[in-house]
Amino acid sequence: MLQKIITNALAGIGCSATEATGLIQLDEQELFRAATQIREAHFGVAIQLCAIINAKSGKCDMDCSFCSQSGHASTEIEEYPFMPPAELAEQMQTILENDDCRCSVVTSGGKLSGPELATLFETAEGIGDAPLCASLGRLTAEELTQLKQSGITRFHHNLESSQAYYPEICTTQTWQQRLDTVKAAQAAGLDICSGGLFGLGENWDDRIDLALTLRELGVDSVPINFLYAHDGTPLRDTQPMEAAEALRIIALYRFLLPTVTLRICGGRTHVLGDRQPDLFAAGANGMMTGNYLTVAGSQYEADHTMIRSLGLEIVTY
Repeated sequence: MLQKIITNALAGIGCSATEATGLIQLDEQELFRAATQIREAHFGVAIQLCAIINAKSGKCDMDCSFCSQSGHASTEIEEYPFMPPAELAEQMQTILENDDCRCSVVTSGGKLSGPELATLFETAEGIGDAPLCASLGRLTAEELTQLKQSGITRFHHNLESSQAYYPEICTTQTWQQRLDTVKAAQAAGLDICSGGLFGLGENWDDRIDLALTLRELGVDSVPINFLYAHDGTPLRDTQPMEAAEALRIIALYRFLLPTVTLRICGGRTHVLGDRQPDLFAAGANGMMTGNYLTVAGSQYEADHTMIRSLGLEIVTY
């Protein structure tokens, strides 16, 4: 059965939910060999990098149980309003000086205000042709169209988990609202980056269901995040996921989404530790470099060194 699944994946056909459930039980080395084969068939040795700018940090009005920026939590984080245009432009240019790294502007809150969006649009237009992304919450169809016209080509909006499990982690926004935002961004002609956060208490069926939804949507970039249990959040006592389980999730997603960029993001350094190089063996072909929203990450130079030491090549834009 495994060879049939691999053959289909090499042809760009993702496995079924039943097949994915069976893959979970495979020996790790066997699973990784197959995942690497699928990654190399569709992406060769190419690895994509991205970095984010936390352009607005503070107490969001949503109650996501994992988030350090939720106003319902009691975390100690730096809070600030939307960045002034000059500061935002400088940070964007700093990331884009590296021609092998996408730049994403991320903001806290359900959505940006009109004046904040106007500032972002003007700043993006000033940057010119560049690999720009944005994660801005629930935007309207008109705002998403304006976003694309400003030069930002990719919109990030995670579904976070399966439709069944999502109410366990957030009650101030529905999963359907998240899905509707992704569809609206697609309708506006934006590329979509949408994935999930793992280690929230979800089970393997939830993980598979999320992947199948992303496949149905036709998303071409899937960020895979692992929970960092922030002090002051409802999930603060959650134990970190074992690296072996995190890597198995990556491999499973490579079988379910064979032609999609799997981008390993939040929690990478915290959960994977010294097994970070194995994320590529597990089938990933992208990752976030630099710091995360409110937690230090791995630095650009160190990530470069790791990738090149494995005989892989970083995509340039």
